Parts: sequence; C-alpha cells; structure tokens
Amino acid sequence: MNYREAVAFGTENLSGAGVADAELDAWYLLQMVCKIERSYYYAHGEEPVPEDQMREYEIAVRKRAERIPLQYIIGEQEFMGLKFKVNSSVLIPRQDTETLVEEAICLLRPGMRVLDVCTGSGCVLISILKNVPDMTGVGSDISKQALLVAKENARLHEVEAEWVRSDLMDNITGTYDVIVSNPPYIPTAVIATLMPEVRDFEPIDALDGREDGLHFYRRLMNEAGAYLNPGGWLCLEIGHDQGAAVSRMMRDAGFSQVEVVRDLAGNDRVVKGKGKYYV
Repeated sequence: MNYREAVAFGTENLSGAGVADAELDAWYLLQMVCKIERSYYYAHGEEPVPEDQMREYEIAVRKRAERIPLQYIIGEQEFMGLKFKVNSSVLIPRQDTETLVEEAICLLRPGMRVLDVCTGSGCVLISILKNVPDMTGVGSDISKQALLVAKENARLHEVEAEWVRSDLMDNITGTYDVIVSNPPYIPTAVIATLMPEVRDFEPIDALDGREDGLHFYRRLMNEAGAYLNPGGWLCLEIGHDQGAAVSRMMRDAGFSQVEVVRDLAGNDRVVKGKGKYYV
C-alpha cells in the first residue's frame, strides 16, 4: 500500500466509525507513524509504506476508530503556539482556553506571582510564563498524574515553576498577583451527552462540575481571595452559558471590576475580578 492509499484506507475506516475530520486525522496518524511532512507526501505519494510502519499505522487508525482522541494517540496538542505533551491524565488543551491566558497576560507584569489552580497539562501556566518575563509561577492540581505531565511540559519549554498537589486551595501557601483557573464546569448530567472522545476518554474529574456545574466556582470564590495580593485578580474560565451566574457569584464574594470576556467565537469564556484586600 502506498502513502496515498494508506490515507484513503485510514479515511474510510475513520469515516465509518463516525469520526469527524476523518481524512485530516488519517493524515496526522500517517505523519506520526512515518515521520513525513506534507511536502514529502505530495511528492512521493505513490511510494509504498514500509511494512512495519503500515502495521503501526493500522493500529493507530484502529485506536482512533474506537474514538480515542487523536491528541492522546499522537501524544501532543498545540496551544498558544506551543506544543504540549498530553495523555489521558489531563484534559486536551483547547483554543477556548487561550482567552484565559491572554487575559492573564494583560494583567501581569515582570516580577509578579501567578497561581494556576487545576493546572492539568500546565499549558495555561507555562504559556503565561513564556510570555511574561521574570515571573514566579505555581501550578496546582489534585491529580498526581496530571502534575507529572505538567512537570514534563515545563521541562520541554524550559520554564521554571513550582508544582503543588492540592484540592483547589487546600495546600496553597503565599499570595499572588493573579490567580487563574480552568476548573471542572460541566454539569454532571450533561457529561453523558458529550462526544465519545470527551465523555469516554478525558479525565472525568477534570470535567465534572457537579450538579449545576458551579460547584468549584463557589469554592474558589470563598477561598481564592485570601491568596491575592492587594489589587490582585482572579481569572476563571467558564462554560459558554455561565457568565451571568459566575460574575454574580464573584461580585457577591466582594470582588470588584468584575467583567465577562468573550472568546473568538463570541461566547462568554472568562470571568475576572479584582480581589478585596485581606489582612
């Protein structure tokens, strides 16, 4: 089977399994296995795929047909122009979350401290530290496995950060100029309706925001303010329909200058507010 036939084979199998963007995924899997670029593929499409690589490709296609996310098979995902290692211990970084990073960058200056709660792969904290020089950063997560991924990504991008295993603020010390978080925010009942790639393979604890999706926001409103320096900010990613509820909660908790920020698709995506002074 040559390269073009291999992509056609992958596309047919993935389409039959209901995979969106089947042809693109088939190509990415071939690229991963054969370590070729598009230019080589177009110039040498009629060349046979080596037998060992073809066997490996068939295995990768079978995994994707089972709806295992492409990013978990390949082992990486791009975010903020950087490539991050991912596995089934962490959520796959999404473009929506870049809005959270961009808002934090606007608030931070060299010499400040930032805390990323529910850090997962570390993509938010690492992207911030890559874009704002001379920062001190701490990333926390309840998952030991997620922190191992975050540490690997920090090494990959040559970023110095502290990593803490913590259930939200339980093991956090010190104070920060900005606290960011992308907490679990999907209502429990909604998870069953999600696409199989998310529902069956991404870590449920990083998705499940309990009955109404707002459980972790309530905790963060009650706990996070005490860890902010005077004039510090709390920035939270939210679901597209949670802007009103989370911004109201933030105001009720004593935060000022509360604002809902939309993502590139025009959906509510981030709520931010300035903390009150704690003695």
